[in-house]
Formats: sequence, structure tokens, C-alpha cells
Amino acid sequence: MATALTIALAQIDPTVGDIAGNVGLIRAARVAAARVNADLVVFPELTVSGYPPEDLVYRPAFLEAVVTAVNDLAKDTADDGPALIIGAPWRGDGKDQGKTFNAGLVLDGGAISAIRFKHHLPNYGVFDERRVFSSGPAPGPVVVRGVRIGLMICEDMWFEDIAETLAESGAEMLVVPNGSPFDVEKPDLRLNHAVARVSETKLPLIYVNQICGQDDLVFDGASFVLNAERSLAVQMPSWRPALTMTAWTKGANGWVCAAQPLAKPLDKLESTYHALMLGMGDYVRKNKFPGVVLGLSGGIDSAICAAIAADALGPENVHCVMMPSPYTSQESLDDAAAVAKFLGVRLDTINIGPAMKAYDTMLGPMFAGAKADITEENLQSRARGMALMALSNKFGKMVLSTGNKSEMSTGYATLYGDMCGGYAVLKDVYKTMVFALSRWRNANKPDGALGPSGMVMPENVITKPPTAELKPNQKDQDTLPPYDVLDAILHSLIEEAQGVAAVAARGYDIATVRRVYKMLKTAEYKRRQAPPGVKITHLAFGRDYRYPITNGFQDDGAGH
Repeated sequence: MATALTIALAQIDPTVGDIAGNVGLIRAARVAAARVNADLVVFPELTVSGYPPEDLVYRPAFLEAVVTAVNDLAKDTADDGPALIIGAPWRGDGKDQGKTFNAGLVLDGGAISAIRFKHHLPNYGVFDERRVFSSGPAPGPVVVRGVRIGLMICEDMWFEDIAETLAESGAEMLVVPNGSPFDVEKPDLRLNHAVARVSETKLPLIYVNQICGQDDLVFDGASFVLNAERSLAVQMPSWRPALTMTAWTKGANGWVCAAQPLAKPLDKLESTYHALMLGMGDYVRKNKFPGVVLGLSGGIDSAICAAIAADALGPENVHCVMMPSPYTSQESLDDAAAVAKFLGVRLDTINIGPAMKAYDTMLGPMFAGAKADITEENLQSRARGMALMALSNKFGKMVLSTGNKSEMSTGYATLYGDMCGGYAVLKDVYKTMVFALSRWRNANKPDGALGPSGMVMPENVITKPPTAELKPNQKDQDTLPPYDVLDAILHSLIEEAQGVAAVAARGYDIATVRRVYKMLKTAEYKRRQAPPGVKITHLAFGRDYRYPITNGFQDDGAGH
């Protein structure tokens, strides 16, 4: 009977669909763990395929490639190195023929020694696992190196029944491989569920989460170990790959993990900034773009986007373009130049004045007799979008869209103009958070950032009134309520799903709330055409937020 065990926790950055690359990461982690005589290496959920694989699971060739890779990987364990717990989509056999499961597999002794299937399949928010996977039965423990391990896959930890079944079946510890996407409230929620399972079963728990950006999702790692008395024995870092060795001994009261120094907890601003860096950075790297190009207006949104890009990709991979019009102020030109100098990024200038004249000439006969309005403003934005897309086509760098959640919520953005691009890094970041992140980055350089130390934008960029500069003396708040009011109303309408009357009852002017609600509702058609962006709240636009574009329901407090 084993009385001591070394378990390695492998917090890695897989790529969805890159089976060979992911298996390479698994092998490298196993080699490193073998050097210190680890008995077992635990990996995150669906490590072999990457998570979430979505409709790749429907492709027979993909599943066949997974099976081949897992069987080849299992052969590695015929040596005297550590066993592996990995995740993979797995086809059923026998009575489960034709079904596909989200599986946890134990590889040891040169073979697949045990398979367990995820029971609770999340089907809310960004998750639709019931669409591609079948639910497995409540699992019993697996035996690894003489130890009975209760294997719970991600969502199975969020319910008490699986842990209870495993404890009653003789499990000696709980191991939870995860693909748990980040949002600013998620870390506390995870820990609360883990503590509940430990409290109920009186068993220690290992939680291993992946670290990566995958389209609009980002995964923060932050793997941990709880001992049976609920103490936090191990806390791995957030936002970077890591391999951590944990030392276990078995005494009269069961298995105990030796306590280690805990990784520093991050506050919400620091975690959010890291999420934006990783989400955008992985999107660019994994899709093999040579860098990004973005419009640098002298405003705060483009400045923080440029900073995030420089931190994630390195300043040499960030190309900024100032695109002045006759309405662009010298202040904006100076501020954009200062941002580029602080960051050490390339800055070029393309004057859109000739494009504006060309549009006037081209459209003049059709517009004759019509008063100038938002149409002419949007043409400026579209001229800028066209210029950026031309640079992207010619030189290969991805256009980075700079709009924020406040703008996306209200439709204060131009289709095929400032909304064009491959990725919208601020898509889930309200304007008030943009201000806070900008102040934070001016005072702090995140760990692992490739950008400069010190300030990344002049204080004037943060303090001056936001403006699109599409007409003389224009300010955002000519059209929108003050951002602190707007964002509070939007949060109530979106994240809390409150109606106009309920939001107004919190002390906001009902006419203002009704106007914001109308803007939110009518801008849905724009959001459907927006690029993906990093999810940082629990309700981001996209798979979280699936309101119909054609929508006759009114929740505007007007008695409809």
C-alpha cells in the first residue's frame, strides 16, 4: 500500500485541434516530472484535443486522430516514469456505440488503464457540451499506483452528487481536471465549490486548470490543492504555464499534501489586464499572424489597446496608424505620438482627407439637397477601416479593433468602420474599466509583459473628455450619458437582466434608462457582425448573450 506520492500538476497552454502539439506539451511535462521521480502527472480537461473543441467532435477523422495519439502516448508509460491523467474526447463502445464523451483517461504501464466520463455537462452561457457530448454515468474511483483516486471532470465538481458517489466508493482523494474560463468573479466561485466538496467528503482535492486564450475565452490556470481540513496547500500562479510538484503522505487520517508557498493573489484589475494580454496574444500567435495593426487616435481606447498589444506581442510586432481628418485636433496628434513613443511601437500617418473628398465627389449627386448628418461621420470611420484593412491585406498583420463594451452595448460604433478587424480586445470591457486599466498600467508593468516599464500613455489621454472627432467640437457625452451612469445602467440591463423600471428604481432618470435600453436593443444587429474579443465578465456579448436581432419584446417601462 502506497504511503507517499509525488503528483505533478501540469498547467499547460494547449491549442484546440493541434493534437500533435498538445501531445508534445504532455510529453515534455512528463519528462520534466520524471526527472524528480514524480509518480503521476495530472493535466487539464480535454488536454489532447484542446478545450473547447466544439464541432470538431463531430468529425470522425478528428476523433480517430485523438484515439491514435492517446494510444501512442500510453506506450510512453511502459517505462518507469510517471503515470498520466489526461483528457480527451472519446468514442463509446458496446451499448454506448455512436456516443462521444468528455473523458478522463489514466495512462500507466504502457496502456490506457482506466477511463471515466464527465457526468454533468454544462449547457449555459458559453457552454453547449450537451450538443457534442453524451453524459457519462456517475464514476467510481480509478486506481493509480495503488491509490484510489476520485476523478471528477470540471463541472462534476460543481455538484455534490459525484463527489459523494466517489467518497462512498472508497476514493482517497479527488482530482479535478478543468477547462474553466476566466471571468472576474470566477476564482472565488471555483474555490467555494471546491471547499464545499472537501467539506462534504473529508477528502483532499486537486484542481488543475488550463492556461490559454481560445477565441473569445481565456483560461487563467490558478490550479490549487486543498487538504481534507480545507486548508490551501498549493496555489499555482495565474496567467502562465507551470509544472508544480506536490508531495503527499498517507497517515491515520488519509492523504495530506505538504504545504508550499502560495502564488501571489491578483486583484481584479491585474487579472483583467492579464486576461486581455493572454486572450489577444494567443489569438494572434495561434492563428499565425505576424503582429497587429491598429488605429491610434490619441484617445484612451486605442492607447490601452496598443499597450496590451505591446505587452502581449512585443512592441516590434505592433504597428499603429494615425489617420487624421480635418476635425482631428493637434492635441490628438500629439497624444498619439506620445503613446507610440512611450510604447516603442511604429507609428505612421495616413491622412483620410483625400478619401473624404473622394466620397463627397462620388456620393454628391445622390446626396444633393440632403443635410449633412451621421452619414458623413460614418464615412470617415469607414475610410479609416478601409485603410487599416488594406494594410492588413498587404502586410499580413491582423487589424485590432479598439471599441469597448459601452460602445458595443449602445451601438456607438460604425459597422465596417471602427468595428472592422480580426479581434476586439476591449469588447467586454466597460469604459469606466478602460479608465481604471489605463491608470493601473501606467503605474504597473504586468509579470511577463514584453512592453516597457513605466507610463504607457500621457495623463492627458486619460483625463481629457472622450471624443470621436468626426465633426467640430464633438464629445462622446453629446450622445451618451456620463460613462459612470451609462455603465451602471448597462450592467443592470445586461449582466443583471433588469427591466427599465427596476433600473430606474435604483435612482436613475427613467428617460435616460429608457434611451439606453433602446440603444442596447437596436444595436444587436451590429454586435452580431463584430469580431470576437476577450470575455472577462460573466455575461459577454456573443455566446453568453443570445438575444434575437428581430425582437418585438419591450421591457422599457412604458407599459408595453
